[in-house]
Amino acid sequence: MRILSIIIISFSIFLSTGCSGGNEINGRSFKTALKSVKMMKGRMPQEKRIAFELSFWAIRTAYRKNTEFLDIVNGKTSDEIIEVGKEIFAKRKAEGFEEYQQYANWDEMIAKYTQDRMNQNVKRQHDPRDTENSVLYKL
Repeated sequence: MRILSIIIISFSIFLSTGCSGGNEINGRSFKTALKSVKMMKGRMPQEKRIAFELSFWAIRTAYRKNTEFLDIVNGKTSDEIIEVGKEIFAKRKAEGFEEYQQYANWDEMIAKYTQDRMNQNVKRQHDPRDTENSVLYKL
């Protein structure tokens, strides 16, 4: 009985340490950071997801060295990544970065990319031949 209680306690400690930080980026390597981002994106609403994606890749383009990049994103939540992305946007816009000059502010850029994403989803047309190939059978 004593061994069973030790196993249960050990297992619960293992789970609590292994599963913590699920809403933070794991910056041990670039590959783990990408896995963390993918997992985080799947949990957030669409309007926040676009801001998060743009922020993450803006940070990546600003810091090309993996060590610098991973130091910045390691342990950050989605809101913190978005804040860093806003700072990079403001800095690069002030420096005259050409891609950002067409936007008056961060919110305008996010609105444009959100609209573009919605337009991509609308453009998907179904092939009329697919209606004939239904797997639903009439009984």
